[in-house]
Amino acid sequence: MEITIETQVQAPMETVWAAWVTPQSITQWNYAIEEWCCPRATLDLVKGGTFNYRMEARDGSLGFDFEGTFTDIALHQHIHFTLGDDRVVRVTFEETTSGVKVSETFEAEDEHSAEQQRQGWQGILDHFKQHVEQRHRSRT
Repeated sequence: MEITIETQVQAPMETVWAAWVTPQSITQWNYAIEEWCCPRATLDLVKGGTFNYRMEARDGSLGFDFEGTFTDIALHQHIHFTLGDDRVVRVTFEETTSGVKVSETFEAEDEHSAEQQRQGWQGILDHFKQHVEQRHRSRT
């Protein structure tokens, strides 16, 4: 089963793209709920390149590596990757009159319900939107 989430980011494409692919930026937004954080992010943004985002509970009680391999990249258009468990994820970036629409489609896993997965991934995407828009406003 595939799940799709999306958001509309009110910022230029270059700003949105940079926030998605820059490790220092990723660590600022890549968490689903406030009790979690992303203390480390590394990536090699080329086809066949890998990424590893460390996800941890802020209290240090839990953590895991979110990692995978990039399978297709088109600058300012899309990033496709395969996770460590072979699930496929497609992220698209589309310029609109009010900014950039970011959509993520991912294959669901079996451990959590589809709604739990949708909420978790949407929470991360919502933090991304907030981070990018705050950063953009502070620069204009």
